[in-house]
Amino acid sequence: MAEITINEAGTNLVILRSSRKLQHFSGRILKNTYPVAVGKFSTPTPLGNYRVINKVLNPGDILGTRWMGLDIPGGNYGIHGTNNPSSIGKFISLGCIRMQNHDVESLFPQVGIGTPVNITDGPTAGETEQMGNIPGGKTHMVQPGDTLWKISLKYGVPVELIINANKMIDPNRLEVGQVLVIP
Repeated sequence: MAEITINEAGTNLVILRSSRKLQHFSGRILKNTYPVAVGKFSTPTPLGNYRVINKVLNPGDILGTRWMGLDIPGGNYGIHGTNNPSSIGKFISLGCIRMQNHDVESLFPQVGIGTPVNITDGPTAGETEQMGNIPGGKTHMVQPGDTLWKISLKYGVPVELIINANKMIDPNRLEVGQVLVIP
């Protein structure tokens, strides 16, 4: 798991790969959370700490309406819009981070060249603080074959509490690599 660094000042982006979310921070204040698509298991989005190195308006086609390139070695990775909105929320890309066009259009003007981008499978500082307020404050990374029932038995926590702690919309759908808060 990559270490998450949130700068005290300025814009920071955190990509929570396992839960397919992009978090936009101003200093340590969470401004917004967006659903995203990330790399499929055969071409995963690389974990680590990177920076925005270029920005393009209307790159078109599969890149949607905005592109923010990242300094990830060994490839051409970025945060961008999409011409396939149904892909958002999935492990589906070749490693890039896809956003709904309206979301990337909202975020784009707030992100400058050099903005830190942390890509992780773990919780952010804000989520860790929230977990500290939950008795136990544990997390569980979903493994192949896991079900909520099995996770519930493992930790001795009722399924309903796990569903509520994670604000699960569809508790029958777990993704391998997803990080769950265990209250």
